Amino acid sequence: MQRLIRILVLFLILGLGALWGAAAFNRQPGEPLGDAFMRQVAGLMGQEAAVPSVGGVQLPEGMVLGGPFRLTDQEGRSVTQAELGGALMVGYFGFTYCPDVCPTELGAIASALDLLPAAQAERVTPVLFSVDPERDTPEQLKAYVTNFHPRMVGLTGTPEQVAEVARRFRVFYAKVKRPEMTEYLVDHSSFIYLIGKDGRVRMLLRPQSTPEDIAKAVQAQLATL
Repeated sequence: MQRLIRILVLFLILGLGALWGAAAFNRQPGEPLGDAFMRQVAGLMGQEAAVPSVGGVQLPEGMVLGGPFRLTDQEGRSVTQAELGGALMVGYFGFTYCPDVCPTELGAIASALDLLPAAQAERVTPVLFSVDPERDTPEQLKAYVTNFHPRMVGLTGTPEQVAEVARRFRVFYAKVKRPEMTEYLVDHSSFIYLIGKDGRVRMLLRPQSTPEDIAKAVQAQLATL
């Protein structure tokens, strides 16, 4: 029995390795490795992977992303998704030591909010979900998110809490440390999430969406709330 289990585990490891290899080989220009991997998994299961578009990503039928969560905000308070304020969250999973992608995406989100009429903008809460709980303390997040928007919320937690929220939102993240680097980076998927008060994802926006596209998507969601 133990030998059979070892053989099954070996095949599982080999299978996952093959999928990661196929994802790395077949990923599209600018596509995060984690998203390419999920596309390979969807294909293996006979499902059509969601394809990013200007208007957002159409989730496969029956797929539910997100859900209720409890994390720690930049003030050190334990908060749930319902306590963050507003009718809609514009969420992004990243980290404060990110050298390029995260600042670009967070800047686009902040610019999108500035494009909205004041009455609409007040119903929206921009949120950075940290995937680097080791370094992203509440103090670090507070100093970081205020650079983008005065109402942006930074959320962190224990490694276990962060991993659970990432699992619910299907977010890929992994530490990357190369010999020439003094600090590690975190490789992560880069979608923008429009999230309701229940924590469920209402729409996904592709990486590098323009502020105008984000603003239009937010307005469309607000009209249904």
